[in-house]
Order: sequence, then structure tokens, then C-alpha cells
Amino acid sequence: MSAQAPEGYDKYAFEPFAVTVDLAVFTVRDGRLHVLLVERGQDPYAGAWALPGGFVLPRESAGQAARRELAEETGLSDEVVASLHLEQLRTYSDPDRDPRMRVVSVAYTALVPDLPEPRGGGDAAQARWLPVGSYDRLAFDHERILADARERIGAKLEYTCLATSFCPPEFTLGELRQVYETVWGTTLDRPNFRRKVLATPGFVEPVAGAARLTGGRGKPAALYRAGGATALHPPLLRPEGKPS
Repeated sequence: MSAQAPEGYDKYAFEPFAVTVDLAVFTVRDGRLHVLLVERGQDPYAGAWALPGGFVLPRESAGQAARRELAEETGLSDEVVASLHLEQLRTYSDPDRDPRMRVVSVAYTALVPDLPEPRGGGDAAQARWLPVGSYDRLAFDHERILADARERIGAKLEYTCLATSFCPPEFTLGELRQVYETVWGTTLDRPNFRRKVLATPGFVEPVAGAARLTGGRGKPAALYRAGGATALHPPLLRPEGKPS
């Protein structure tokens, strides 16, 4: 079987288009969901906030381009960028999504704790962690990408133990619940949440003899640490009909 192009094949028979990557990277700070955004330093949309990203080079994969652009535009170190678990979200291919030319974008997303402060680089004037919804309209179709990415990370908390990584090494169930409420954008029933967490094997384990005052009038709250599980069985599902 030949891996060569067939004789007479004209690679210019189709209109060329560009491939880009966009990244929706989230974290939880001060009890609010934040997203990593860059201020565009050039047209189109100069001065507008946008997701980090850029064009895929001829000899790199989309995944390689995603990490390169993230490092270039935010100033995050190569070590930090290499450690991120970037999950491919979907492909965005509306013919008019970019005013410059036909551009197809491969989007990635991540929800990561303890990321450092970014700084602008490349064609980005600045990079910042901003609370979701605290900015004006994003450039291109990035609001749609961001909404899809938020739905994806919300689902990720349903099936994994990722939420514990946003808590202190020893935490109360109230602190764990706040992570879910922050990412899902809804208020959870406390007794129901507690029951589900404690009934999920390997999710959390109690810290013997430890408790913490939480500011209320009741007794100190028991402390827990992350358990040994990586996936939740059964999953901790979002309340039906609630916003995510």
C-alpha cells in the first residue's frame, strides 16, 4: 500500500484555510470560578479579552500548538504548561468565525488548582485570571467556546475526584461543597451532599480526632482528606434543572 500522493493529485484544488487552537483554562480563586484570558494586542479585536490561542504551525500537532501558545501568550513556564492536563473540547468551524480568513479552531479545556499569575507575551498585551462573567464580550466566538468548556468541566466534577484538589490537605465537607457550588453555579442541599459524598467509596476519608470551627454556632466540623479513588462510583450528579 503506497503512502504517497496519487499521480496528478492537485493539492491546490481546494481553498486553503488555517487551523488554530483556543484554550479555556479554569481555576477556583477566593470562592469564584476564574478563567485565564488574554487582552489582544492587535486586530482583529485589538484590546478585547480572548481565550489564549493561536495558529498551528505547519510541522506541529494541535496539542503541541496548544501548549506552545499557552506558554507564549500567558508567560506561564514550560514546566507549568507541560504539567497541565489539557482535554480536547471540540472543533469550531463556522466559515465566518474569523474575519481574516477561513479558520478552523481546535479547543482545549482544563480545570486546574494553584496556577501562578500569568503575564502577557507574544501578541497578547496582558494575561489575567478573571472571574467568569466579569468582562465585556469576548473576541471571535470565544463566548461559545467558554460556555461549552464550562459545561465540560462541570461534568468532569460529576465523575472524578478533582474537586478535592481545590481544598486544603484537610478540609470540611462544607469546603468541598463550596468547590462544587462554585463550578456548577448553583446551591446544593447540605444534608444530601454530605450523604452522597460519604456514601461514595474512596472519595474522602476522615481525619481521626480532627475538627475545625466554621464560624457557626454549632459544634466544630469534622475534617477529611482526599481518599484513594480517582473516579466516583456512583457519580455525584448536578441537580436536574439547575444552571451549570
